[in-house]
Amino acid sequence: MAMIEGFRVKNFGVLRDVGLGRRLSHLDVAPLTSMTAVIGKNGVGKSTLFDAFGFLADALKFGVDEACDSRERGGFRRLRSQGRDGPIRYEVVYREHGSAVPIIYTLAIDEDGTGRPFVSRELLAQSPEWQSSGHSFTFLMVENGEGVVWAGESGLDVDAGDDNGEKLSALIIHALSDESGEPEKVHLEDTRRLAVATLGSLKQHPRIVAFRRFIEAWYLSYFTPDAARGLPRAGPQRHLNMHGDNLGNVVQFMQRRHPDRFRSVLTRIADRIPGIHRIDTERTPDGRLLLRFNDRGFEDPFYARQMSDGTLKLFAYLLLLEDPDPPPFLCIEEPENGLYHKLLETLVQEFRARATGQELGSQVFVTTHQPYLVDALDPEEVWILEKGEDGFACIRRASDDPTIVNMVAEGLPLGGLWYSDYLNPR
Repeated sequence: MAMIEGFRVKNFGVLRDVGLGRRLSHLDVAPLTSMTAVIGKNGVGKSTLFDAFGFLADALKFGVDEACDSRERGGFRRLRSQGRDGPIRYEVVYREHGSAVPIIYTLAIDEDGTGRPFVSRELLAQSPEWQSSGHSFTFLMVENGEGVVWAGESGLDVDAGDDNGEKLSALIIHALSDESGEPEKVHLEDTRRLAVATLGSLKQHPRIVAFRRFIEAWYLSYFTPDAARGLPRAGPQRHLNMHGDNLGNVVQFMQRRHPDRFRSVLTRIADRIPGIHRIDTERTPDGRLLLRFNDRGFEDPFYARQMSDGTLKLFAYLLLLEDPDPPPFLCIEEPENGLYHKLLETLVQEFRARATGQELGSQVFVTTHQPYLVDALDPEEVWILEKGEDGFACIRRASDDPTIVNMVAEGLPLGGLWYSDYLNPR
């Protein structure tokens, strides 16, 4: 499966410069694991980090102008770190599959003379040597809407420079003068759209297409039980949407198209929530869909509006994990809300099984402040987000502290160490 090995964001709210896993300048750093959790106190930036993934996905789908204004972000100037100038920057290191060479994508979003955001820089490059001098096979280089792109599976071997992009203009000029690479000049009419979104629809650019599809397939969960209690129009739907208000439609789809997978969900939720032995749907006379739960102790079913938040949330997560075409990246903010604390270890096990146990799995990323959930994690899976003395966030991996690693090896639970302030003693 495709997997993020490193993610870095600069000038994004409280995240002045926060990076997880590998980055362009430190490719020898251990990559992100397939199951990753970010922990931290209230107000340190967990929700902002979650939204940093959402912003990148929105920018690809809708353009940077709409991404800055959506979900109450308040525009570019409110998004940019307070007191900072210059662009919001992204860096993503990912592999298309386990044996592939990592690909690095960098993006800079700045404001124009009218105060509106635009894409000031994009670069997509493949780096074949972890300890190289910086040479990369580059597929796309664009600056202020002008640049070059290479067709086919491989690009031109050039020195990609650092992540600030000071050399990019010179590189574009060099690329256009290199006849062997056969670069194609790019002139984007709309600089508020990402080049990878525009060029990623052309089959002659397979690496760009693969990256666009990878980001488009991310699933960021904004699941709310109240939304799942709604009455959508009847009709099967393949995937659970971000709010979960089509939960009944996905049940319809799984019942009809993947009955074995759906039975697996029912078996597992029956083990977690005693009494429930059947979940199905009922169509109302006006064509809407009721989600109903049958309890062994009662003849009549209970409907979604009568079920607890925790039951609906656990069922939605299990259904999501059984998606026959799972998202490559599954991002959930505080999955513990509404769940009985003894279910959290089971939930982590379900997430990890999806992340590591199947060829077509999902890399799972969660934010949490629940020690019981952290108890089920390993130190290399946990990142601690804190506020620095300057008010901006900083982050570190729990496994970077040998004392923490040794204490966990001796049998002390990681969540208990966090609760006791061993992970963030400030």
